[in-house]
Amino acid sequence: MRPWYRPMAARDATEAHRAATPLELLFDLCFVVAVAAAAAGLHHGLSENHLGSGVLGYVLVFFAIWWAWINFTWFASSYDTDDVPYRLTVLIQIAGGLVMAAGVSLAYEQNFTVITIGYLVMRVAMIVQWLRAARADPPRRACAHRFALGIALVQLGWIGRLFLPESLFLPGFLLLAVLEMLVPVWAERRGPTPWHPHHIAERYGLFTLIVLGESVLAATTAIRAGLSAQQHIPILVSVAVAGLVILFSLWWLYFDQPAPALNSLGKTLSWGYGHYLIFASAAAVGAGLSVAVDYDLHRAHLSTAAAGFATTVPVAVFLLSVWLLHIGPRSGGVLSFGFPVTAVLVLGSTYSGAPIHVTAGLLAVLVAVNVVSRGRTASPAATARTADQPPAG
Repeated sequence: MRPWYRPMAARDATEAHRAATPLELLFDLCFVVAVAAAAAGLHHGLSENHLGSGVLGYVLVFFAIWWAWINFTWFASSYDTDDVPYRLTVLIQIAGGLVMAAGVSLAYEQNFTVITIGYLVMRVAMIVQWLRAARADPPRRACAHRFALGIALVQLGWIGRLFLPESLFLPGFLLLAVLEMLVPVWAERRGPTPWHPHHIAERYGLFTLIVLGESVLAATTAIRAGLSAQQHIPILVSVAVAGLVILFSLWWLYFDQPAPALNSLGKTLSWGYGHYLIFASAAAVGAGLSVAVDYDLHRAHLSTAAAGFATTVPVAVFLLSVWLLHIGPRSGGVLSFGFPVTAVLVLGSTYSGAPIHVTAGLLAVLVAVNVVSRGRTASPAATARTADQPPAG
């Protein structure tokens, strides 16, 4: 029998066989709605040649989605008691996420009221979780209280931002976003939370799969719309094949690389925060593929170069982010420069007017080089994901 209530004691950071729970998977699946809405807004903004507002809206909206997800993920890794109050609190967070998703389209029109309400619901539930942790975990009580206080104060700022004049909207958003990201830095200095390295690596990998899956869905929906109209079928089929190669290559390149050892607060934060670029760029690839379909069907109101950049820019950002977070200059051999070189070639292909198939080919070559290089140098010990190591301290 599942206990109705249990103290929210800290989880063991070295617990064996720690994996994502069904509740965490449900939480992620509910976030698919918000990710899909954000990608759809980017797609429409780019196709209508509203490049500045489309990209800016996407960056801001995706920050709210990503930050709400990342806070739940790290807290659950440390304090998931899976009792009835915990589950009901997560239900409230899921409800807030769905409200956020409902407000995404309005946010692209500079109306952030609905998405802010959904965000506040999630964050207030997070405060409740931290207060439970503070009560049941005396060694980390100061840390949990800092989290609860910091989150509460920043939420007051989000409410106040709704009443600012339009000229202060962007500066206010950026300031509050920075303050949000500083709360963990401030709180963790009073005693690190006992997050589980393997669990965190798995959770980030699962969300990467979700955003890549959203890209598949977005591209498939756009291609299906063209096929139903019986227009340009050979072109659409070729775009579908190229898009599949691109998405499969991005999946391969992310999951084929070991995560670095998260053995300090600085490394942990840079790795965790840096995934904003991976998640956002992976979801944006689907929007870019949809723009490519619109362009081929003569439905997009933008130049050839802009249509190409809609796909190549997020692909390049994804490659550079994976390289910096999982490989970087610390790796020797071809992997130390293969990712950035490919990113530059992908962007350069857009200037030449090359079709999307060139991007797919470049990524396929990088995958092949990556496989050959790792096959020659890797050993069982070297290829094990270093995220399995327990955190320092």
